[in-house]
Amino acid sequence: MKALSKQDKRFGPSGTPRRRYRSIWISDVHLGTRGCNHRLLIDFLDHCDSDHLYLVGDIIDGWRMKKKFYWPEGHNAIVRRVMKRAKRGTKVVYVPGNHDEMFRQFSGLDFGGVEIRRSAVHTTADGRRLLVIHGDEFDAVVMGQRWLAFAGDAAYTLLLRANIAVNAVRRMFDLPYWSLSAHAKHRVKDAVAFISRFEETVATAARKRNVDGVVCGHIHTAEHRDFDGIAYYNDGDWVESCTALVEHFDGRMEILHWPSEIAARDVAGMASGRAAA
Repeated sequence: MKALSKQDKRFGPSGTPRRRYRSIWISDVHLGTRGCNHRLLIDFLDHCDSDHLYLVGDIIDGWRMKKKFYWPEGHNAIVRRVMKRAKRGTKVVYVPGNHDEMFRQFSGLDFGGVEIRRSAVHTTADGRRLLVIHGDEFDAVVMGQRWLAFAGDAAYTLLLRANIAVNAVRRMFDLPYWSLSAHAKHRVKDAVAFISRFEETVATAARKRNVDGVVCGHIHTAEHRDFDGIAYYNDGDWVESCTALVEHFDGRMEILHWPSEIAARDVAGMASGRAAA
């Protein structure tokens, strides 16, 4: 079955045409946790289609689910949407991360059209080769001091709970989504320094693999940087920033911040309504 053509003009739930991209990368969804912004991700999936879909790790949070099972219907809805894409012809590649590392043992297998890989190489429309990895293998804390990684994860979970409460109040006042946890992370100098070191380390590893760039997740910070000719892309996450990396049909890459996309869509809808009145 072929992937949907670029001319397909189906509409999303908002009444706007579904967007078409050549490729989409998403990571760090953390299904199985309360921090997962499943409503925003469902909205994204209902408004965007692609020929290629890469799930770049930590899609399911096995660490959290070992402690306490949590799986609302919204998380099932995301899984159904991904499987439906694979069934209708989208090439879906799943590169597990450290939180869903239990799926790494199935690397090389195909489940319902979803290919599981330890890593992948994607060739863009303009001929560039991009290494696709989760990125945890370059995190010295996760690899060298696993107990410290779990401790940090516990503290981070508390911050995400505060994030949920803050946005529940914001919804009551019809305010757009805002990430308290992302704001706090970008205010801490040590966190900013770690992110910078991580990005440079990943780009260096990509250079050694003789590729033109790298796409990863893991650190929940969407970014596009150039390291001496090596393109570094991080697609972000769906617990803080709610971002995705997309490739247009000419090979151009773009990071979408979905809360901003929804806000712009709502403004356009209100303007259209006023014009019609």
